[in-house]
Amino acid sequence: MERSVINLKQKIMYDLFGQAILDYQTNNSPEDLLTETSISEADEMSVAYLFRSFEQMPHLEQIALERAKGKILDVGCGAGSHSLYIQNKGLDVTAIDISANAINACQLRGLKNTRMQNVLALQNETFDTILILMNGTGIFGTLAALPNYLQKLKSLLNPGGQILIDSSDLIYMYDENEDGSYSIPAEGYYGELTFTVSYKGQTDPPFPWLYLDYNTLQRAAQANGLQCELIAEGEHFDYLARLY
Repeated sequence: MERSVINLKQKIMYDLFGQAILDYQTNNSPEDLLTETSISEADEMSVAYLFRSFEQMPHLEQIALERAKGKILDVGCGAGSHSLYIQNKGLDVTAIDISANAINACQLRGLKNTRMQNVLALQNETFDTILILMNGTGIFGTLAALPNYLQKLKSLLNPGGQILIDSSDLIYMYDENEDGSYSIPAEGYYGELTFTVSYKGQTDPPFPWLYLDYNTLQRAAQANGLQCELIAEGEHFDYLARLY
């Protein structure tokens, strides 16, 4: 599940994801990350993937970056590849992440405006574009927390502003029945997962991570005073949406 490892640093207590990013940036013997979810087995991820160029990015990310305009906020910036591309285009971008190690790496890569910051704690600032990419809905954690995040994000938008966010519909992880329905758990939402990350022999505590199908995201957006538009779909149940 390559996409399942995206943006995991948002919830990690011991910051192993951020440590892997900093190790790679400083050539400090970086190793692969090991990730495991409540519905999938352990999988390895190369940290180099987070340092990819625009040409190496998935098409949905490329579309989002090309649509970014005005004053831009990159939420959960990780290694900073999205922000670097935007900065190099001469645009005003602020990159935030809750990982001190990731922010350190971003600064070493040449990002000018970075902060160790939780998006929920942002005050007295507004933006024209908010980017939440690489399974951006994951930072919400659970469906119960979704309204709080959407209300906060809405408050950070300038008039005419936009939120560009991507996710995946995990319905494909479950067996399809003859009638076209899927054998998903009867309780809870099937996109609510628990993640565990390990790096260099250490393991962070499990944390919640949310994959949203588009219809659920659209309903939640509308319930919180936002319009939701499907921008593009990927090759494997993934999509890019615009909230405004």
